[in-house]
Amino acid sequence: MIDKRREERVHVVMPVFLAGAIGSTNDVSASGMFFETCVSFSIGEPINFKVEFDAPGGRMMLSCSGEIVRTEQRDERIGVAVRIAEAAMEVIEN
Repeated sequence: MIDKRREERVHVVMPVFLAGAIGSTNDVSASGMFFETCVSFSIGEPINFKVEFDAPGGRMMLSCSGEIVRTEQRDERIGVAVRIAEAAMEVIEN
């Protein structure tokens, strides 16, 4: 299989917040990410989601919109590959 990735991927586990579901990242790059969730998606479908993570300045939330480019069944969960089109970061107030 040909690897179509444009950016280097980093393996990291972070919570992903979707409309009506929660997932967790498997790997992330500057242009996309792969996460697992219990919700199914269709290839080509638009998606909006948020990813929460720790940064040196405190907790951050990355709000993303993009497109589903691949899905795969993983036991009881579904793996979802997303190409990110837009992203914005905000500080989470404690």
